[in-house]
Amino acid sequence: MIEACSNGPSHNLRARCLLAGPDLVVVVDGGDSPHVGAVAMASPRPSLRPGGGTSADVSVLCRAGHKEDDLARQLAKALAAALDRQVVVCAGMHWDGLDQVGLALVMQNAAALPALIVAALAAHAGTAGPAPEA
Repeated sequence: MIEACSNGPSHNLRARCLLAGPDLVVVVDGGDSPHVGAVAMASPRPSLRPGGGTSADVSVLCRAGHKEDDLARQLAKALAAALDRQVVVCAGMHWDGLDQVGLALVMQNAAALPALIVAALAAHAGTAGPAPEA
């Protein structure tokens, strides 16, 4: 298991990563009550923009009443494009009494996760490159 954690002033997130063959599974949690709130699966593909490199298509399932779908979607898409591999992200975090300032900190910490995860994978025995060809 490979871990990456945001290091903001508060409302930090932890990503636990598991390599599943050429694919990547990421569980993101944080706060007072980690849980399963949303799951996103991203598949890399050539960008539709001229000279755009790699992008990704994403499918999302969100548990009723939960709001982790945007975080899961953005993280899965960023990682699939950066790593050129299939990525599944399961996200669930909860802070009691979360206000707008706290929410902004969560989103700031979430935005830092793709680079932190790529760096953690790179530090783990050269696993951050594109998926090997079958």
